[in-house]
Amino acid sequence: MAIQIDRLSDPAVRAFVAAVNAHDEEAFRRLLTPDATMADDGSDRDLVEWADREIFSSHGHLDVTRESDGGRALVADYRNDTWGEMRTRWSFVVADDGRISRFETGQA
Repeated sequence: MAIQIDRLSDPAVRAFVAAVNAHDEEAFRRLLTPDATMADDGSDRDLVEWADREIFSSHGHLDVTRESDGGRALVADYRNDTWGEMRTRWSFVVADDGRISRFETGQA
């Protein structure tokens, strides 16, 4: 069973999931530090290109099923128009200003 977004523990991660699910690119970008980085399945990717392809142009959606590490590590059912649905893991590094400086995702 999915955890409701408003019940996710970490405010930055909560806002990240909400922005992804709302397909709100502007909110998504505001959540990230200017030098934010990301990795997918262990390989660093261009964050802007990856987000456009894997989230926004393909209608990505996260249903979080478990959180740990104070809400900065998630297991979620992720789906988009390209890959369908899969179980994924997400981890986040949140900077002192409350924005995300790095996230990593991949199949769980």
